[in-house]
Amino acid sequence: MTIAQNIIQDFRMPTVFRVGVGAFTTLVKEIEELGAKKVAIVSDKGLEKVGVVQKVLDHIKPLSIPTITYTEISGEPTFQLLKEAVLTIDAEKCDVIIGIGGGSALDVAKATAALCGKDDITSYLNGEKVVKSRAVKCILLPTTSGTGSEVTMNAIFGDEEQQVKRGIVSPVFLPDVAIIDPELTISCPARVTAASGVDAFTHAIESYIAIKATPLTKVYSEKAMKLFPSNITRAVHNGNDLDARTGMSWVSSLAGVALANAGVGAVHALAYPLGGKYHIEHGVANALLMPFVFEVIGKTCTEEMMEVASFLQLGDFKSQPSEALKAVVDYMYQLLEDLDLPTSLSELGIEEDSLPMLAEQAAKIDRLLSNTPYKLNEQKILGIYQSAFKGRVGN
Repeated sequence: MTIAQNIIQDFRMPTVFRVGVGAFTTLVKEIEELGAKKVAIVSDKGLEKVGVVQKVLDHIKPLSIPTITYTEISGEPTFQLLKEAVLTIDAEKCDVIIGIGGGSALDVAKATAALCGKDDITSYLNGEKVVKSRAVKCILLPTTSGTGSEVTMNAIFGDEEQQVKRGIVSPVFLPDVAIIDPELTISCPARVTAASGVDAFTHAIESYIAIKATPLTKVYSEKAMKLFPSNITRAVHNGNDLDARTGMSWVSSLAGVALANAGVGAVHALAYPLGGKYHIEHGVANALLMPFVFEVIGKTCTEEMMEVASFLQLGDFKSQPSEALKAVVDYMYQLLEDLDLPTSLSELGIEEDSLPMLAEQAAKIDRLLSNTPYKLNEQKILGIYQSAFKGRVGN
């Protein structure tokens, strides 16, 4: 590993980062310590329907603090929904926001906390300005193991006008408190567990090879990858396996910290246009594209591919370093099969004649492509989409 000597980087995490079975029960203490006078709970319609939102309300009821709920989220959120959330919660003068759910709910919660009290939020949403301060406190509790949103500085939203997904980034998106309780993920459906779990693995491997990776971020990426193989299949096919759920909670959180500090790359860049135009779930898009992307970009990081193969217990390739990439990519393809995830873009209803447009959009996401140790131009990106459209041919 070559350590870049001309890069100075900070390392950021939430103020409180708590992981463990039963951690949810500490929520009341954290609300008290933040001095909350009025609380907003941000979640989604699905979790409201199954009683998770009510569970939070019941748990904090003894505090006798005025509380409102915002649960208008269904599917992946848009910038318009974010604006509505900010207007609603800002008008209520809440001083603590609790986000509970998957990445969509957590992104809305932390972005809303950061944007409340701002006069004009449009300039923040279009990327002209970065949010530099936050007056509203924020607590995040994930119910899936994948996005790592509870420990990252990113929030992803759909731009309905341009039919793309865009990220907004700020250090103040990090919550005051992240509470990761594996018990909250038990009810997560198998498809979501699979997609979000592979999303976490994508964060781990992309941050590991990232241009901005450091020895410290690689510690988190490495541990996430080592924990992944022994837990993902069990968590997907036996959702009540609390040990596997705990393992995946760690995978998600560790990979999320690595993502927050080293960033991700080309897999995410190619996934965003699929979410914007076709509304493909972020985790599904990442999972499907990952092997096709790494077949190309992995050629420039042979040493890292040897290390990743070791982390995944795929073998020792010191005597055949060029074979490590094939082993890793084969593992990624097999994951799709084992977890019942789509194996080609055509399965997802993507039209072949839309691939050039998708490539054009992906090629513009320089923030991610420039963090990838392989220069991908629009033509090479189109080639990856074409391969992913057909699916794997042969072995």
